[in-house]
Order: sequence, then C-alpha cells, then structure tokens
Amino acid sequence: MKKKIGFKIKSKHLLAIMTCACISAIALTATERISIAPLRNAVGMLIVPIQNGINAVGSYLTDLQSGFQNVQQLAQENEDLQAQVDSLTEQNSLLLQSQQELQRLQELYQLDQNYSQYDKVAAQVISKDPGNWYSSFTINRGTDSGIQVDMNVISGGGLVGIVTEVGSDWAVVRAIIDDSSSVSAMTVSNSDTCIVSGDLRLMDEGKLAFSQMNTENEVAVGEQIVTSNISDKYLPGILIGNVSEVTEDTNHLTKTGYIVPAVDFQHLQEVLVILQLKETGGN
Repeated sequence: MKKKIGFKIKSKHLLAIMTCACISAIALTATERISIAPLRNAVGMLIVPIQNGINAVGSYLTDLQSGFQNVQQLAQENEDLQAQVDSLTEQNSLLLQSQQELQRLQELYQLDQNYSQYDKVAAQVISKDPGNWYSSFTINRGTDSGIQVDMNVISGGGLVGIVTEVGSDWAVVRAIIDDSSSVSAMTVSNSDTCIVSGDLRLMDEGKLAFSQMNTENEVAVGEQIVTSNISDKYLPGILIGNVSEVTEDTNHLTKTGYIVPAVDFQHLQEVLVILQLKETGGN
C-alpha cells in the first residue's frame, strides 16, 4: 500500500503569497483605472459627433417630411383658393354684364320716354358689316313686328339711322355715320338748318361733319343738333349730337363744323324702331 503524498504550505509562505496577490490586485485595479479613462475619452470624442450627426440627420429628415406635408397642404389650399377666385371672377363677370345690360335697358327706357309720342318696338343687333363701326347692321325684328323701310331707328342718346331693307323677322339699318348717309338737321336754339353727312374716317376721331348751315346767328359749342322738320325720311326733333367745332365759310353766308354723336356707334346692342313713317317732303 502506497503512502499518500501531502502538500503543506507554511503559514508564513501563505501570508507572503496572499500579500503579493493583494498588491497585484491593487496594481491591476490602478492600471485599469489609468488606462480606461483615456480610452473612454477617445471613444466619447468619436461617438458623440457621430451621435450628433445622426440626430441632426434625423431632425433634418423630420423637418423635410414636415415641410413636404406643409407644401402639400399649401398646394391644396392654393388650389381651393384658385377655385374660389375663378368662381368669384365668373360671378363678377356675370354681374358686370348684368349691370351693363341694365344700364342699356335703362337708357332705352329713358329714350322711349323722351319720344313717347311715337310707337316703338325694341330689337337686338344680330350682325354688322366688317369694321369697327356699326355703319350698317341687321336687327332681329321685321315686318312681323310692324317694321317698314324708311322707319327711324334710335338708341342710346338719339338717332341711329334708318331701315333700308326688311324681312319677316329681320331688318337692315343704315346708320347716320355711313358714308352714304345724309340727314337734314337743325339747331335746337333757333332752328337753323344744316346737312349732317356720314363719314367713317371722321368717326375714327369720334365726330360727324355738318355743312350748309345758313345763319347769321352764333352757333355755340355744345349746341344740340336734331333732325329737322323738312326731311322726307327722318322724323323731326330726334337728337343727332352736339356741336364740337364751328367755322364760318369763305362766302360768309354759311357755316360748317363738327358734331359729337349722341349714340355710341361702336357698341350697339339694342335699338328702338319708331313705327311711324315721315309723311312730309324735304331732303
């Protein structure tokens, strides 16, 4: 039978070993504390900027998403506002047209009252000759409404012209501004007669010419010129316009000049046809 081998450490040796172990542990702990702190600082310097960058990118993306949502919202609001503007513009246009139509109808009504001694029928202009001016145009009333050739036509402030052709539901009107038109007229103040001649070139300056005014009286600017009682086609007393310029002729017996028409011959839409023919003779 073999003998057991025993391992014994003396107390002083054990104490020395334990002392060395404690000293080593203390040294190791101190070494770890000294070496880890710079490492932590280095790691912090590296990680913190990255973390800040990640946070900044996150904030930017969040702001970008919020901005995109705001842009979409603003675009929708702008579209809604544009629709409202379009609707209001259309309503305003319709209202303006209604106001203009009402004004024209009020003028026609007033004109009807001014010449209440005549029976009249209202008509709309449905076509015109080429050019800026309503020198010759067609209306939507004819013999079915009692209209005949040579009936006088008025609108706005006074005389427009005369019917030259007529059908059952249409009629052609030659305006006093037409180059072929000639109207026997007179002054309101003293009934001095003259001839008002159409001239489309003069209408570009907004005026008509008058001539052969045989008078010794002064003719003032602003004098009203109306149809005379010696015309065989135009009823007497219908306003033609107002004198804007007057000159004495070289014979010192007659005067010539210019008239501003009472009617807007560039924007005719409605007219009144007087259902009565002139019966007496003249020019």
